[in-house]
Amino acid sequence: MRPVMEAVSGVGRWAPRALLAVALLAGLAACSPHAPSPPPAPPEASRLLLEPAGFAELPGWALDDHAAALGALDRSCRRLATLPPGRALGVAGTVADWQAPCAALAGVPRGDGAAARAYFETWFRPWAATDGEGKADGLFTGYYEPELRGALAPDARYRVPLYRRPADLVMVDLGEFRDTMKGERIAGRVVEGRLKPFEDRARIEAGALAGKGLELAWVDDPVDAFFLHIQGSGRVVLEDGRALRVGYDGQNGHPYTAIGRELVARGALRLEDVTMQSIRAWLADNPAEAAAVMNRNPSFVFFRALDGEGPLGAQGVALTPGRSIAVDPGFVPYGVPVWLDVEDPVAPGGRLRRLAVAQDTGGAIRGPVRGDLFWGHGDDAEHRAGVMKSRGSWHLLLPRTVAPPAPGA
Repeated sequence: MRPVMEAVSGVGRWAPRALLAVALLAGLAACSPHAPSPPPAPPEASRLLLEPAGFAELPGWALDDHAAALGALDRSCRRLATLPPGRALGVAGTVADWQAPCAALAGVPRGDGAAARAYFETWFRPWAATDGEGKADGLFTGYYEPELRGALAPDARYRVPLYRRPADLVMVDLGEFRDTMKGERIAGRVVEGRLKPFEDRARIEAGALAGKGLELAWVDDPVDAFFLHIQGSGRVVLEDGRALRVGYDGQNGHPYTAIGRELVARGALRLEDVTMQSIRAWLADNPAEAAAVMNRNPSFVFFRALDGEGPLGAQGVALTPGRSIAVDPGFVPYGVPVWLDVEDPVAPGGRLRRLAVAQDTGGAIRGPVRGDLFWGHGDDAEHRAGVMKSRGSWHLLLPRTVAPPAPGA
């Protein structure tokens, strides 16, 4: 799967995700795949508070193309239909609360904006989101699906491997063992009955996995491969024009380190100038130092080939450009529609106001008001993701049968 921030589009979202400029800079998850956990937030700030609102209170609500979000919501509904009705969904109630809204979705004509708007206003109610201190303002970044040039076998041009997940890589969700460790994950390999750290990026790049038959594909640019690790998924275009879609399938367990921060510390870039584009340009202009700088990030991502629609988000559904968003699932459950009101990075002074659906996450996506918007693939998507470091707010749209606890309850 998400400045461009580290984002990952992968099942379980362990990878670096959707976020480049900020994750590369500050290590705060495109789209994929991720940054190190930020320092623990104060207990109050780490809470999600929801206040009921009306659709008339959503800035720009009447101007959006609501039909554009129906496909994303339909994918989430199909996923929810595979879960037991009593399954709890945090602030979004239970799966049973979604059955009627999801069933009604089938009757909405696709492409009919007015019908789509009426559908959302009939079945959902907006809730204004703030953190535990009552702050509605948060950080919103973007991620995309990069496109690389590659081959299925190495040659003089294609020499940079993309690796499959090693069979001995063990990934552990610590939240399954202790409630106090929810959201924390580690990975490694078992040696003599003990979990030991896996090789870091520098050792892997030096050949620690060579000759083990793990190469999925070979690409021609180590910088492109590095950014693919950050995004978590992408397309490898072969010489015959075919495209191999690859997605996140694991991570070596080492924390994500932002190389943008490293470049600022070196005096190579100014803090205010850090974007995915500026980092790429520096790496291209300084090939003798590029490998060492990239190795400052010990995190390394493994991939698998994806068939059918994609890329896949952490919810296990194909992402929709401009309408799928990565969230912190500890606060915002997958499948929840959200109304965004954030700064538009490509229109200074403008606002980006649209309906999106929570379908992904990333290591850098932490907090109750924190999102990473998926922009798709291609030059425009890369540009939008690379410059998106927007401040803004959101409303969660929950089924009308759901009533989250009142603040202070």
